Amino acid sequence: MNPQQHPAAVLYGGGRPFPVLAACEHYAGSEKLLRKALQLQSEMGPVFDITGDCEDGAPAGGEIAHAEMIAQLISGTDNRFGRVGARIHDVTHHAWQTELEVLVSKVGHRIAYVVLPKVNSADDALTQISHLDELRGRYGIERPIPVHVLIETPGALREAWQIAALPHVESLDFGLMDFVSAHHGAIPASAMRSPGQFDHPLVARAKCEIASAALGNSVVPSHNVTTEIRDMDVVRNDALRARSEFGYLRMWSIHPSQIQPIVEAMRPDFSAVAEATAILITAQNAAWGPIQFEGKLHDRASYRYFWELLQRAQATGMELPADARHRFFSHLSPT
Repeated sequence: MNPQQHPAAVLYGGGRPFPVLAACEHYAGSEKLLRKALQLQSEMGPVFDITGDCEDGAPAGGEIAHAEMIAQLISGTDNRFGRVGARIHDVTHHAWQTELEVLVSKVGHRIAYVVLPKVNSADDALTQISHLDELRGRYGIERPIPVHVLIETPGALREAWQIAALPHVESLDFGLMDFVSAHHGAIPASAMRSPGQFDHPLVARAKCEIASAALGNSVVPSHNVTTEIRDMDVVRNDALRARSEFGYLRMWSIHPSQIQPIVEAMRPDFSAVAEATAILITAQNAAWGPIQFEGKLHDRASYRYFWELLQRAQATGMELPADARHRFFSHLSPT
């Protein structure tokens, strides 16, 4: 075996590699806010994704025009990194099929992902995914379009494992507000914010089940928003707890000021990045066979762990050691 083979080529044995997504997903509904987000992304780099919101952003009766506006922004030159997706309406809404057709027909080659909200079952999600694939065929879009599914109802939570295993799904997103509302007052409003969102047993259980279903199917678990837009320490702590206590690797933002603290909180520790780099370089030099590093044995199981850690570091904009950039990320075009 070539000792310089790339880890992505040798560590998964034909299995599904774990998706590499930005640690923050920023939602915006209006054209003004979307353009502001695109400008910020241009300045910060692709450390966060942008989701154009058809569901909550479109005025009643203006759904199609709103989807066309989002498609225009996705296809525009301000979308420098190709990391803009869209959330459509749920499967019970009259406009979802037309919204999806607008997006696929106009920007199917460029849209980063489609978000499906308020599914009540795996069948709901599959209905929309099947229509997405039908539209891809109709409009000659050969690339699979990634799908993110919002888990925000008890029914969706019950079938989270089946949903995570559906075609094209790359993220399960927890919708805290709708989830609490769906419990008819049994969960107090205090569970919509910290610390209740992490401490209430029903909410904590939901977060654990979603993360487990996502990670068990090589899908990214994405954490709900925080409603705090002034105190960034609250935002940062929410992101830290989501990552360290519940296993979430991505978190939503609803205000530009939330993006940086979320990205920072989701980054791996620098010492872990340095260790991962050293282990992976040693392993690559050994043709990915077992190695001993600082008195400990490592094989492909730990290599996969450290490789995914290094990818998260790169995706969150961390400064990587020069050797790591040269060996593992030289294929990425500079921006």
